[in-house]
Amino acid sequence: MESKSFFLFYLVLTLRYLLIAGPAFLIFYILYKQRFSRLRIQKLFPEKGDYYREIAYSFLTFVFFSLIGVVLLQPEVKGHSQLYSEISNYGWGYFILSIFLALLLHDLYFYWTHRMMHHPKLFKLFHLTHHKSTNPSPWAAFAFSPLEAIVEGSIIFVIAFLIPIHQYAILAFLLIMTLFNVYGHLGYELYPKWLVKSNLGKWLNTSTNHNMHHKYFKGNYGLYTRIWDEVFKTTHADYDKTLLQLIEKAKLKSDDTFNQTDSASLSARKRTAEKLSARP
Repeated sequence: MESKSFFLFYLVLTLRYLLIAGPAFLIFYILYKQRFSRLRIQKLFPEKGDYYREIAYSFLTFVFFSLIGVVLLQPEVKGHSQLYSEISNYGWGYFILSIFLALLLHDLYFYWTHRMMHHPKLFKLFHLTHHKSTNPSPWAAFAFSPLEAIVEGSIIFVIAFLIPIHQYAILAFLLIMTLFNVYGHLGYELYPKWLVKSNLGKWLNTSTNHNMHHKYFKGNYGLYTRIWDEVFKTTHADYDKTLLQLIEKAKLKSDDTFNQTDSASLSARKRTAEKLSARP
């Protein structure tokens, strides 16, 4: 029974990854890379070996995610959680609300665990694998070391033990998380100016925000929102300027406005990643 659950979880996780990251990669990195070049955050593209590494580590990550799912379903664990199976227990209103509560909990959890993994004593052990993607692609969304995979996947325990949540609400939460995670690693800025300048949109995380985190190794630790980066003053100093430049560049017909610092070789930046243990 446990092995069946493990393989089912692994299959679902893998398909979800391939069906979301795959089309994003196909559209922006193969079929229409020139058409969308004005939306590109870094001028250079990752090397082919980077894609293979990101995919391989993602498949390894899903092993640990699947094991976490199996553990959660053990009677002695599930019995102490707040998982429920009948929507009528709390109604459809709470069902929808629980998805947003899960996202808010994950946003806070991700900010602090992510920032913690940037501590010099933890960075190489937990987070260096993910930061080998200094110019990430959609495949990098789950490219974690085993230890980071355990940290990232454990958000399910936090959610299931803190709030009542239906199994389908968890599936909806995981789908939204994957969509947002792939967008954060897309390498293209898709948000229009009106959205990022709106009262709500200015608090949303952007692909630019997370791309800068991969490029500079510190700051911009958030996942869904920029709230915690703003509250704890960890937003990269050049974020607003960089985002505005990218949005304005998207209106141009020329691709000449890329920042010249992007001409630095990816291999040089990868060597930096090997040495760097960024401070929180």
